[in-house]
Amino acid sequence: MIVLPELQDSLPEMVALRRQIHANPELGFEEHQTAALVADRLQGWGYEVHREVGGTGVVATLSAGSGHRRLGLRADLDALPITETTGLPYASRIAGRMHACGHDGHTATLLAAARVLGLTRAFDGTLVLIFQPAEEGLGGAQRMLDEGLFEWFPCDRLYAFHNAPG
Repeated sequence: MIVLPELQDSLPEMVALRRQIHANPELGFEEHQTAALVADRLQGWGYEVHREVGGTGVVATLSAGSGHRRLGLRADLDALPITETTGLPYASRIAGRMHACGHDGHTATLLAAARVLGLTRAFDGTLVLIFQPAEEGLGGAQRMLDEGLFEWFPCDRLYAFHNAPG
């Protein structure tokens, strides 16, 4: 595995975060523990954190340099109503709920990026991190938009990714 040198010391923490999220899945608009975990970590890393955006969403900002560009990065928080049968040591502890679509990985990956960017400040402008609730068909993105996401946190560009499990 290739790990950025800036993240090497934080790697065990990032793996533990992903496994903690995976073991404690929450369905759409119920992501209270996950959102609190995300918000608390980001706040501890120096981000300005906004909770309960679009219900259980989290938005965090961090500025560096003198630039005026605003880059948005997005991940999703919710799990699916599926029973996990993997037998992994960090398998879901909640019957009938599982991070089967990889949102635990999305959230953990964005947290890892946030950690590196918070440590290095290797950008010029404002970083806007969006942790969206209820991506799995419940309209979490729409609710964030309806509550003024981009009026409050405008972005010049916005990126997200989806992993390909297996």
